[in-house]
Amino acid sequence: MSHSPVAERIALGIEYFGHGFKGWQRQPSAKPSVQEEIEIALSRIANSPIQVTCAGRTDAGVHAVHQVIHFDSPVYRNDNSWVRGVSSQLPDQIGVKWIKRVSGDFHARFSASARRYRYVIDNSPVAPVINKYGVTWHFQPLNAQNMHEAGQALLGENDFTSFRAKQCQSNSPMRNIHHLMVRRIGQLVVIDVKANAFLHHMIRNIAGVLCEVGDGRRPKEWVADVLAAKDRSQAGVTAPPHGLYFVNVDYDEEHGLPKQDGDLGPLIVSPANHLFSAL
Repeated sequence: MSHSPVAERIALGIEYFGHGFKGWQRQPSAKPSVQEEIEIALSRIANSPIQVTCAGRTDAGVHAVHQVIHFDSPVYRNDNSWVRGVSSQLPDQIGVKWIKRVSGDFHARFSASARRYRYVIDNSPVAPVINKYGVTWHFQPLNAQNMHEAGQALLGENDFTSFRAKQCQSNSPMRNIHHLMVRRIGQLVVIDVKANAFLHHMIRNIAGVLCEVGDGRRPKEWVADVLAAKDRSQAGVTAPPHGLYFVNVDYDEEHGLPKQDGDLGPLIVSPANHLFSAL
């Protein structure tokens, strides 16, 4: 291993299974966090303190199949060290998928133009056991088509005050949803949402509202009413975190980062292994 005269900026693709973590962000009073585990592993390989920035912070219990991070390394390490070496220092629930050396102006968060999440619901009469923390269970039958049609009221740039957590620290409630799709595949109902950015608990609050439409407690028109109200108290409950996956982030082609197709792969136990090949 050799030292480089100047720091180089590295982007890594990260995946993690969020159960057991207090979320992405490193916090002195909340351990363990995904960020802290990654920084410890990187620092060991670099033999120097490393701090990382991610594309989108995730809550406790939320998973990621294509989180993107960047950091500045004061030393040179080959690609194998950054991928396999770092992964060997991480808990089993976290892994490095790829590396890309990027320009100094690349920023995992601020260079991103869009983020994409998928919320996976096991809509069966009996609660799952093996994949208990990989999906959210909803036993009342869900009409995915009604959920999809109702969700179209959220497309475009809107004030999502009704869908943000009370503790959300964003300066503005305005967000632009590029697409929102709801599909059923067997016993699974999947909510797929892409936007320029998301407010705290925004996806989980959308999922909670759509589930009330899906199981017949609310009409499809209610989603538009909730949005227009700009009042969190008018929306449904916040859906649990463990069905939520950060699946993709968009960057300009000039950065040359690997693309992700959104396949959840081994995180979802059959029949969901092939869940996204049909979407």
